[in-house]
Amino acid sequence: MSPSSPSAGPARPADDPLLRERTHLTSSRAALRAMREDVESLDISDVTANWVNAAVLARQIDDRIKALADLSDTPLFFGRLDYLHAPGADRAEGAEGERFYIGRRHVHDADGDPMVIDWRAPVSQPFYRASKKDPMDVGLRRRFGYTGGDLTAYEDEHLSDPAEAAATSKLLQQEIERPRVGPMRDIVATIQPEQDEIVRSGLSGTVCVQGGPGTGKTAVGLHRVAYLLYAHRERLARTGTLVIGPNRSFLTYIEQVLPALGELTVRQATVDDLVARVEVRGSDDADAAVVKGDARMAEVLRRAVLSHVTMPAEPVVVVRGSRRWRVPAHELRTIVEELLERGIRYGAAREALPQRIAHAVLVQMERAGEAPDDRVQDAVARNAAVKAAVKSVWPPVDPAKLVLRLLTDADFLAAHAEGILTEQERKTILWAKPVRSVKAARWSAADAVLVDEAADLVERTHSLGHVVLDEAQDLSPMQYRAVGRRCSTGSATVLGDLAQGTTPWATRSWEEALAHLGKAEGVVEELTAGFRVPTDVIAYASRLLPHIAPGLAPVASVRENPGFFRVRPVGGDAEVVGACAELLRNEGSVGLIAADARVPALAGALAAAGLGHLSPGEETTRETRLTLVPASLAKGLEYDYVVLDEPQAVVDGEPDERTGLRRLYVTLTRAVSGLIVTHTTALPAQLSGDAPRG
Repeated sequence: MSPSSPSAGPARPADDPLLRERTHLTSSRAALRAMREDVESLDISDVTANWVNAAVLARQIDDRIKALADLSDTPLFFGRLDYLHAPGADRAEGAEGERFYIGRRHVHDADGDPMVIDWRAPVSQPFYRASKKDPMDVGLRRRFGYTGGDLTAYEDEHLSDPAEAAATSKLLQQEIERPRVGPMRDIVATIQPEQDEIVRSGLSGTVCVQGGPGTGKTAVGLHRVAYLLYAHRERLARTGTLVIGPNRSFLTYIEQVLPALGELTVRQATVDDLVARVEVRGSDDADAAVVKGDARMAEVLRRAVLSHVTMPAEPVVVVRGSRRWRVPAHELRTIVEELLERGIRYGAAREALPQRIAHAVLVQMERAGEAPDDRVQDAVARNAAVKAAVKSVWPPVDPAKLVLRLLTDADFLAAHAEGILTEQERKTILWAKPVRSVKAARWSAADAVLVDEAADLVERTHSLGHVVLDEAQDLSPMQYRAVGRRCSTGSATVLGDLAQGTTPWATRSWEEALAHLGKAEGVVEELTAGFRVPTDVIAYASRLLPHIAPGLAPVASVRENPGFFRVRPVGGDAEVVGACAELLRNEGSVGLIAADARVPALAGALAAAGLGHLSPGEETTRETRLTLVPASLAKGLEYDYVVLDEPQAVVDGEPDERTGLRRLYVTLTRAVSGLIVTHTTALPAQLSGDAPRG
């Protein structure tokens, strides 16, 4: 590695490499500004046929203008590649290679020549994967260091020079360990080879990423979306993309990553958002939620939906003019049985039934010497007698009413859960009191998933081109099915950590999860290199792994900075507040994480000390950098420094010890630079052993 920083005294661009790079940055920013001005100056008044097309085109232009924004505090390019040979040239001829600057978006000059290459382009790939062992025809890889948006340093790696020993990039390490204030940032400058492989995997395949705390799995998933939109833009523009997170706080935390990469059209939602067909106003106890979330409920619902089909007992008589056409009951039964055997959606079969009956009538007409056409068949399908028969044989089904009946009618549930749910399981999910209507029902989140499943049995759910599912380890099998419906004809990126599953129905294996998702062919990849959590912190948290996820490999921190870590006995809340004040003397964000039941008391203690704080999801600022975080909302969030209050209370706040220890593992691994664990009671036995105190 050859690092460099500004030197004293004037210099000409030809003499000073850093000055040359700054000049290229200035020119690139000017070129980007010109690209934006070109789009802003477009006149579309005479190029559209109607106002609808004009509105669509205007929106597309507006999105393009936003995508070309030059963020002053975000480096336009972060690296450079000097190739040894020109692409496609005969290397024996010694054709001189090209130089490419790698950045967040493509920038070209007035002649159309590239000044910055999008990090997703094929020519950029060696920036992430080239090595001494496989230089990928790269002679030099240069990384740039920035301070407040200004280019202040560079670092060279001569991949083709066997005399230069491989070394850890200081600039790369500084970028990884840089303190943060505000929401999650992109990692385009620090993507590692194993991460890049996942990011650039194809659109057709589903990938599941198992990654411990700080391994960058969320960033990998978001950058994969950005890459797929680059590589398959037209297709995904038609089919759509979606990022699913565990809660609103998490989605707020990550919402700026894709826009910073120029991608503005990716929708974000929680699973609850996806299945919001009924208003959720109630909750389940753990036992009921586990049964309702079990994949067996899908078969119960299927049986309940199909139970509405009644085999015809009477013929259908269609009167047309002076003729009467009779379709006997046995022929109607054959039609209904064939539709059932096809396994199509209930609603689709119901729409097909009148056409099938009408076709049977047309066959009789043809045998009688008539020559009916499609218009006659459509008319017969709309005949009152046919409509009456369809309503009797294949009546409409309201998904919410169906689920409400299952949950309130013991006999109806028993009839369709026979051989699937035990008697005790049926009693567990039955509501204690009758409910008069769908609107009056106090639906739970698990009930809403059942309604969504029933709705899909009636009418197929729209499928997207690609879905990213983050913190997936906490989903129930029925929730996986709900997500799978949204990408049944597309693909998915599933992200999670089995050790961080904190629900009673937490995922036991990724193979099982992928099967529920409908993506059994998906590939499971594991990330074990930790880039965000300090060595001492992850080592301490990993003491819990044998108790919460036996056999799962611990994360190996690759950070050079070991971080700050202390376990501190305290006498009360005032000392917890004091630990927060101590960490606020450092640069960066601070999170005070505590058991949910402890949050009100700590909020009062912070107020009494005059220490302002935010709630999860609120953006930190230079003035207010402390966030008070209930343990139940800590998953997926990161802070430069964390005070973890009363670990035993975190464990005790969950229904059972194993779930509590998993919640504790999550809270212990939210710190990027330093962690203070405060406690008045004894620490959980699973954390026993020497740890830095003070």
